[in-house]
Amino acid sequence: MVLAAGSAPGGTTVRATRRFDEWRDAIRHDFVALDMAPDRGTDAFSGSVRSATVAHLQVSEVRSVTQVCRRTPSLAGADSHEFLQIGMVSRGTGVLEQDGRRTLLSQGDFAVYETGRPFVWNLGGAWELDVFTWPRAAVGLSTAESAAVTAVRFAGRQGFSGIVGGMLRGLLTAPPRLTPAGAVRVADEVGELVATLAIEQSDPCVFADAPQLALLHRIHDHIDAHLADPELGPVSIARAHFVSTRQLHRLFAGTGETVTRRIRRLRLERCRRELADRRRATDSVTGISRRWGFPDLPGFSRAFRSTYGLSPTDYRARSGS
Repeated sequence: MVLAAGSAPGGTTVRATRRFDEWRDAIRHDFVALDMAPDRGTDAFSGSVRSATVAHLQVSEVRSVTQVCRRTPSLAGADSHEFLQIGMVSRGTGVLEQDGRRTLLSQGDFAVYETGRPFVWNLGGAWELDVFTWPRAAVGLSTAESAAVTAVRFAGRQGFSGIVGGMLRGLLTAPPRLTPAGAVRVADEVGELVATLAIEQSDPCVFADAPQLALLHRIHDHIDAHLADPELGPVSIARAHFVSTRQLHRLFAGTGETVTRRIRRLRLERCRRELADRRRATDSVTGISRRWGFPDLPGFSRAFRSTYGLSPTDYRARSGS
């Protein structure tokens, strides 16, 4: 699975089987490779997956019987593609483990997890799990922010998490008919809501004490405001905030993302969104890349393909912009 712009709902696929070996292959095909084991006390096995896409967001309804699904360290390490996923329990129960946490989910609850690190799903009864999958690069969470909220229970029918949960359920039960460019915007905006929910849920103490956290927020705002500046980098950022570059790098070490990597990720995201925007259809790929701090087109194209699995030109063509 790569980031495929413009694959609006309508091409729903359904896979169903009563054989466990076929089930394991279906999960590998639609998601990622897992080490799976059925419950020995189950007399009859069955499983089904129904999936549709909203641009680069895949929405899936997965049903089966009691089993354990493991993303082992070797499976996670061998996969070149990483995804951020939400699992929402609609029937039965689910226990999710990742990053040293373990959470029990019942009907309506959901949790965030990542395929680039080991995780375990223990699913009980005749269960249904609604799974929402984004390419990891398309969701604006640092490694530390993500690791702070994986395997954390979100109530899917209460408060802000209830709002996000309702939107996710709506995308699955009644996916909207959208233009390719509209589908990209919806996938991005729902991903932003998920990121906001994750950050709001996070314990600030995970990252830094109060003064450091306030400084980090100011630096993040500075980076967002100056992404188009080709001179933006550790030296200019440190100077603007009256800290040394060593202090700056030490501050970012707690986020799991370097200063340079954050700048690159955000610039690529700005470029990706403009490539999918019909209002930018007359802008050249070169113009867009330069506007967001990539003066070298071949270098930008390599970075874009490495991150999203498509060249900028192919991505724009698929988005219909």
